[in-house]
Amino acid sequence: MAQQVQGVVAPGRNEPVRVETIVIPDPGPGEAVVKIQACGVCHTDLHYKQGAINDEFPFLLGHEAAGVVESVGEGVTDVAPGDFVVLNWRAVCGQCRACLRGRPWYCFDTHNAQQKMTLLDGTELSPALGIGAFAEKTLVASGQCTKVDPAVAPEVAGLLGCGVMAGIGAALNTGNVGRGDTVAVIGCGGVGDAAIVGARLAGAAKVIAVDIDDRKLAKAREMGATHTVDSRAGDPVEAIRELTGGFGADVVIEAVGHPETYRQAFYARDLAGTVVLVGVPTPEMKLELPLLDVFGRGGALKSSWYGDCLPSRDFPMLIDLHQQGRIDLGAFVTETIGLGDVEKAFGRMHEGDVLRSVVIL
Repeated sequence: MAQQVQGVVAPGRNEPVRVETIVIPDPGPGEAVVKIQACGVCHTDLHYKQGAINDEFPFLLGHEAAGVVESVGEGVTDVAPGDFVVLNWRAVCGQCRACLRGRPWYCFDTHNAQQKMTLLDGTELSPALGIGAFAEKTLVASGQCTKVDPAVAPEVAGLLGCGVMAGIGAALNTGNVGRGDTVAVIGCGGVGDAAIVGARLAGAAKVIAVDIDDRKLAKAREMGATHTVDSRAGDPVEAIRELTGGFGADVVIEAVGHPETYRQAFYARDLAGTVVLVGVPTPEMKLELPLLDVFGRGGALKSSWYGDCLPSRDFPMLIDLHQQGRIDLGAFVTETIGLGDVEKAFGRMHEGDVLRSVVIL
C-alpha cells in the first residue's frame, strides 16, 4: 500500500524549496523503500534547484543519505528489510560493456527505480540523482543500497553517498595518488577537503590546498593539507610551482568546476602529471586551451564521476577506516538540521559558512 511521507521539493527554477507530502509506492521488482535517517545537503542539490542539471521540475531533492531498508520488491536478494545502507547513485548493471570488461565503476547503464514518487495530486517527481532522500522515506533501485556496518552514525555514513566519496575517490581512484607524490587541490569545500583526506591516505608527501576563503583554507589544514595558497593574493599556479621545486604538482585535483580554475590546474601540474576534474561545471561553460600545450605537457586529463567508485567495494572500506580512526568522516559534519531548514542550509552553503549541513530524520 502506498505511503505518504514528508519530503523537500524544488518546485521550479530558483524557487524556494518547500516541504510537501510525497506519495511513496510499494516497491516493485528490483526496488526498495528506505527509511531515511540522515541526508547531507550537497551542492548538487543546489544545482538541481537552480535548474543547472536539467529542467525536469519538480525535483525531490537529497541524495547523500543513509537509512534502513523498510521493504523490498520481487527478486531483490542483495538487501533485506532491516539492513542499514548508504544510498548510491551509480547502481551498476553488471551487463554493459564496462561491467563486462571488469570496470563496473564506469557502468553505462546504472539503475534507478522504475516507479515514480508523486505529489498528492499525482504530479510525478524527479528524484535528485535517482534518489530523492530529503524525505522520511524514498523509493530506489535495490542496487542503490549499499550495506555498511550499522554501528556507524547515519549522519557520518551518509556522506559517502556523494561528496566525501567523490573527493576521496578523485585522489585514490582517478588520480592514482601514490606514496611521496605532490598533490594540489583547488577548491576546498566538502569535495575538495575529501580529496585532501584521500591524498593523505594514499601517502602523498605534500598536499597543497588552494582557495579564496581563509576559513576554508584553515579547515583544509585541519583535514590534512600541508600547505595552503590564497588565490586572491597572487597567481596560484606560480605558488604551487614554488612549493614543488619549480615543477608543479604530480596530481592536481580541480574541485570547483569552472574553466578558470581548470586552466590553473592544467598549468599547475608537473610535466606528465595528472589533472582530475571532480568539480561539476554548468552546461554553458566552455574551456579553451592551446592544443600544443595539451600535447606538449603530456600526462593525463581526467574527469572523476563519483570518484570512480564501486560502492560495494569502497563504502564498507571507508567506513572501516573511519572506525579504525584512520580517517575522520565526522569532521565533515558542520551542523545537523531538520527537513524545514534545507533552504537556509543552501544559503549557508553559498556563503561558505558550512562544510556539510546534514538533515536528521
